[in-house]
Amino acid sequence: MSTQLLKWAYEELADAGVASPQADAEALLAHALGVDRPEVRRLAVLGREVPDDAARTFAGLVARRAAREPLQHLTGVAAFRHLELAVGPGVFVPRPETEEVAQVAIDEAAKVIADREGAGAVVVDLCTGSGAIALAVATEVPGARVHAVELDKDAHAWAERNVDALSAAAAGVEAGATPQDQEQDPPERIVRLVKGDARTALYGIDGMADVVVSNPPYVPPDAVPVDPEVAEHDPAVALYGLGPDGLEVPRGITDAAARLLRPGGLYVMEHAEVQAEAARAMVAAARDDDGRPVFEEPETRKDLNGRPRMVIARRRP
Repeated sequence: MSTQLLKWAYEELADAGVASPQADAEALLAHALGVDRPEVRRLAVLGREVPDDAARTFAGLVARRAAREPLQHLTGVAAFRHLELAVGPGVFVPRPETEEVAQVAIDEAAKVIADREGAGAVVVDLCTGSGAIALAVATEVPGARVHAVELDKDAHAWAERNVDALSAAAAGVEAGATPQDQEQDPPERIVRLVKGDARTALYGIDGMADVVVSNPPYVPPDAVPVDPEVAEHDPAVALYGLGPDGLEVPRGITDAAARLLRPGGLYVMEHAEVQAEAARAMVAAARDDDGRPVFEEPETRKDLNGRPRMVIARRRP
């Protein structure tokens, strides 16, 4: 029965144009059964029956996925590096491409800490969304002091949920436990989360950040995403960067990075494949109060698929 259900789901999703029908079918059945994907494969090999209630739940999930509702909205989670983040309507679903942007921030923070012989590094994630980049840095770089900023109330709520969950896990607090259950104060947050405008937040640490990283809205107004999962379900505020080139918001983020970074600090920002040259020019154009360039020569880095997807630059002394 498991094999037949998966075959049916695969065909439904493939016919609907879903890019990964087999993986999505397995993920949805795993969610309906409350198990992981390897267990679904094992059950299919053994020919095990799927309980009627789980089968009905699964059929409903497949129908919604065939209508191109994001898989992550249906399961309630998105994988990002080694993390499993809570996501849903109102927050941008983190993508694998952004994992490479996070890697640059992680590598730099780790290098700073090593150079300082264990002293901490300050990392700022602007437009944090679900908190993906900030939490990746906080959990992968011991000693990093991570600040994350998000303005949108819905996205901020998702980020807060993820920060609280991973902070509790880091403190060894059982999922769902209250402070009374543990007879202790709530665990210290591994990320300082701020609700505010990324362009103006965190004035208290001006000139102190070792790394500023951002995956801001950057889609130009005339570049409507092709995939229904993105165009119809990701919030517009997380997609469109305003201005004719989509870089109006990124320009504000770049100015904020110039303010926050210490001399020699690193700035890394994700952008669209077609914006590589414009993003470099944007960073190169940043000036301080005396009209001098803020950043050294910016460079473009490629993602795992070999596409130019991020701009990187160091703040000048």
